[in-house]
Amino acid sequence: TAIEVSLDSTPIVKGVTLVVRSGEIAGIVGPNGSGKSTLLRTLYRHLRPRAGDIVVGEDDLWKLTAKAAARRVAAVPQERPTEFDFTVWEMVEMGCIPNAGVFSSRSADTRDAVRHAMEQVGIGSLADRSFATLSGGERQRVLVARALVQATPIVVLDEPTNHLDIRHQLELLELIRALEVTTLMAIHDLNLAAAYCDSVHVMQDGVLVASGATHDVITPELISEVFGVDCDTTFDPRGTLRLSFRPRSTESGDSA
Repeated sequence: TAIEVSLDSTPIVKGVTLVVRSGEIAGIVGPNGSGKSTLLRTLYRHLRPRAGDIVVGEDDLWKLTAKAAARRVAAVPQERPTEFDFTVWEMVEMGCIPNAGVFSSRSADTRDAVRHAMEQVGIGSLADRSFATLSGGERQRVLVARALVQATPIVVLDEPTNHLDIRHQLELLELIRALEVTTLMAIHDLNLAAAYCDSVHVMQDGVLVASGATHDVITPELISEVFGVDCDTTFDPRGTLRLSFRPRSTESGDSA
């Protein structure tokens, strides 16, 4: 059934039904305050929906134990814990707990998995640094490594390219694509969504207003309606959809 979420009695997500196919990268886009992050928080069990089911395969995620759910879905949330003085290695190693258990977290296989995940996202040299002392972009890559080492079939990412420079944005999204796991991510940059997402789901005021294959959904008409700007679309030599934006034209036809 459709997902509904309220915060302090205020409806935030208003009856959203969203299907992600196995193995695809699905993007959730929409203006600030449209409910993207709130919806994702229900998927990684940070926020219980008021109504609706989160189904992974044949299992309702909210009816599983926390540990069983963590074997199915790994998350890279916007929230970045800094209140505890964990090292980068310890933060990434936490991703092994659902599969290996706390007492076997020091096994050779676990160490290899942690080391490989850190190398994948380019933080191998930060292993002994305190997580609290890292930059925003470095913390983001640590949390991605923690999700990778969790080795789940589904990864949920909330604005994963925030705080990253363009090189690390592209490297991260290339890595996600190479993993070939089912991925659902909220993303602000529509050009990155067009380049990397197989499908796009558009939210506005807590409602899902469009959903489907990326090139079918991201159109100048939809951009104008949802984001309030004019947009031109082209394709680069590799066939990737590119968007260019400008302020919406005034009624007289002059640019605003």
